[in-house]
Amino acid sequence: MDLILGRFADIEISGLSDADLAEFERLLEVPDPDLYAALTGDTPLAPEYASTLFDRIKAFRAVDHDV
Repeated sequence: MDLILGRFADIEISGLSDADLAEFERLLEVPDPDLYAALTGDTPLAPEYASTLFDRIKAFRAVDHDV
């Protein structure tokens, strides 16, 4: 999860609003196996963590970006 979230943050962090940053910090609290399963579509993310930011992270592909 560090690689996935880290690459997303490296590229997107400067464009995140304060609300998005707070949501990003909340997502970091989700246990890695649960967050990974939600990102890969194996299980839904708990409703209290579901957000447009999560959708952005899920759609993010680090290989599409020069990091």
